[in-house]
Formats: sequence, C-alpha cells, structure tokens
Amino acid sequence: MATIREIDDKLNALEEQIDALKDNMEYIEILSSLHAEYDKTAEDAAVLTPHDRVFLARHPKRPKVDDYIEALFDDFFIQRGDLLNKEDKSIFGGIAMFHGVPVTVLGHRKGRDLQENLEFNFGMPEPEGYRKALRLMKQAEKFGRPIITFIDTPGAYPGLDAEAHGQSQAISRNLAEMSALKVPVIAIVTGEGSSGGALAIGVANTVYMLENAVYSVLSPEGFATILWKDSSRAGEACELMKLTAHDLYEYGVIDGIIREPLGGAHRSPGVVYRDIDEMLVRELRKFKGKSGAEIARDRYEKFRNIDQVVLKDNVEVIR
Repeated sequence: MATIREIDDKLNALEEQIDALKDNMEYIEILSSLHAEYDKTAEDAAVLTPHDRVFLARHPKRPKVDDYIEALFDDFFIQRGDLLNKEDKSIFGGIAMFHGVPVTVLGHRKGRDLQENLEFNFGMPEPEGYRKALRLMKQAEKFGRPIITFIDTPGAYPGLDAEAHGQSQAISRNLAEMSALKVPVIAIVTGEGSSGGALAIGVANTVYMLENAVYSVLSPEGFATILWKDSSRAGEACELMKLTAHDLYEYGVIDGIIREPLGGAHRSPGVVYRDIDEMLVRELRKFKGKSGAEIARDRYEKFRNIDQVVLKDNVEVIR
C-alpha cells in the first residue's frame, strides 16, 4: 500500500498535468482520464495512520493563518509588537470583522517557503510573541470583542535568548490570563499544536481541530527521543501519543472536528474555509446573552473537568 507521502506526490503530479491541459478542449478525454485517476488516488488517503496525519499537519502547502484570515474575515487590521521589546512575526494577529461583528483574530505563522520560515522562526514564538498575543486578547476583552485563534506550531522557541527574556513566564501568564477572559474565545488547531507553545493561545471556551491536525504535549520525534533515545521511532510514538483529532475528541479535550478533503486541507481549502465559517457562526451564537463572568466560568470549568470526561461513542465530524 502506498504511503501518504507517495500519494501526495502522485496527486501533485496529476494536478500539474490537469492544470497544463485544462484550457485546451482538444485534451478533454485525457483530462477526464486524469480526473478519474486523481479521484482514485485520493481515495487511497481515506484511511490514515496517526503518522500520516502528522505528515499532513506539517504539509508546506497547508493553509496558513493569513489564508484563514483572508478567507473568513473582512477589514483585517494587523497589530504589531508587545509594547516592551520587539515585534515577533511568528504570531500574526489584529482586528477584523466577521459577519458584521468586530473580532480579534490571531495565530501562529510558519511561512510558505524557507525564506518565510526563517522570517517567522518556523512558527515558534518567542516571549514577545506571546506578550503580543496577550496584549491583543486583553484589548479584545476591554472592547467586548470575541477572540478567535488559529494554532499551528511545533512549540515555543527554546533558544537561550527566549529563556532569558522570560519564555516560561510569558506562556504561564497567557494561560492564567486567558482562563479569566470575559469574552468568548474559540481556538482552532489547523496544523501542529505542540506543547505550551500551542496552549498559550489555546485556553478557549471552544476548541476545534481540523481532521488531519495534531495536538500533543510535544512532537513525536521528541517523544521517541525521550522514551527510546531514537527519534526514528516517531511513527510508533504517534500511535501511543493519542494526538489525532479523533483521539482528542474521544477524550473530551476538543469540542469538534472539521473535516478535510481527501489528501489534506491544501487540496481544496475553500471547503475547509466554508466549514470553519459555519462553525464560528454557530459557536459565537451560543454566547449571546451570557455575561462575562459566565463566559469565563464556562472556560475555566471546561479545562478543570477534562480528565473527568467519559469517552464518547461517536465522533462528531462537520461535513
């Protein structure tokens, strides 16, 4: 059976062939054959292992936070800086309109190529990034704006400078402050969600995951290195870590799963944007009429009671 990497490579090749011929009606029969082969190949991605989902969660073509902002929100106004030290580009956020309602939206930013990866530190925020995120969230609370976060990070930056500038303090303060925010917070894990680097913008009233996203205490490679002193056993680690959306929904860590097209969200991002839009409209409606104290209490109790959730029999997947 082909691996997800082989399936992805074949789908990419077929897409290139289809794009090259799609405007020429002379090749309509060949196009029909290519489309059929594409659909058949995509079906091979219907059953995925946890390791396969890690591959898709890290896919370089996967939609990024700015893609979601452009697709879902209007009049986005970017905000920069932590008002203390510097601008951390690995956290991207600002104010926007969502169906006529002002919201604050922010998330991790990885980049699309090596140059952007380096510019955005591969989506690994330093303390300044988390302080910026908190500044935006406290501002949102002051003006009564709901907060929407997009999580996609391999973890907080572990460098010496980050530690010297208060990395652990910045993350812990975010956890404490977010737990008490008096406006609704909705978090969506769109790719990787690793360690406190993810949780620092993930203490939300409602937490959703894309179907091929992963959410865990650390990377599978880190898990394998710690447990077996062998990072090559990452695939085995994925099975043990229970890091997939379906696993985490079963354990009550997340509230729902957003379905992805076969082969990953990058194959048809418009479908994913539509389903996220519908989810946000539905979830934000639930908070109408609730006081700030009720919203904060609901969020606090959600996280305090995660370990008491009974395993669910059926996984809810938005279709």
